[in-house]
Amino acid sequence: MDIINVILADDHVLVRDGIKALLEDQEGIRVIDEASNGKEAIEVIKKNKPDLLIVDIRMPELNGIEVVREINKSHKDIKTLVLSMHDSEEYVVQSIEAGADGYLLKGASKEEFLKAIHTVASGGKYFSGDISSIIMNNFVNGNKKSTQNKETVEDPFNLTKREKQILELVLQLKNNKDIAEELEISRRTAEVHRFNLMKKLDVKNLMELSNKAKEYRLV
Repeated sequence: MDIINVILADDHVLVRDGIKALLEDQEGIRVIDEASNGKEAIEVIKKNKPDLLIVDIRMPELNGIEVVREINKSHKDIKTLVLSMHDSEEYVVQSIEAGADGYLLKGASKEEFLKAIHTVASGGKYFSGDISSIIMNNFVNGNKKSTQNKETVEDPFNLTKREKQILELVLQLKNNKDIAEELEISRRTAEVHRFNLMKKLDVKNLMELSNKAKEYRLV
């Protein structure tokens, strides 16, 4: 089993120590460095090239969202999981727009925390139940406003029926396994459809996909 190399970025030593103690007991996960502020996080990431950055939002120098945005620009292969005590829509949406692969509240259980780490490290997206609701509400409410204020917009992307099905399921935050089961196709086929959809719409993350779907009323 491949080792997931992790860097922790949080300005509270007790929080870092607690997370590190939890992860040190887990086979396949290794904390290779820590950072107490945003600028330090950027430095240790450049030095160590981890698989995953676990980052808090509220930090001095650079906040967690700014760190995620910078990492997404210069180190696209590094996954980012935001671990925060804030469940406000503003923080969640800004994190996703910055390119975060996951957003988890600090009150999450140990089991959910480990699930989030493995999901994000393996290339998936993970948002806890409450956060998923915020994302969907942002999409649905934005879609209502779009319907009220805009004239009908034709689909300029010529999405196929299957791609529209995939789009709808992705916006429901379903992973490739769930999509494959619901559409009765192979997981590999679901992955290919999802990749082609993101490429056709020229988007890099869930929030960009949601915004473009709202703009063109694709679902």
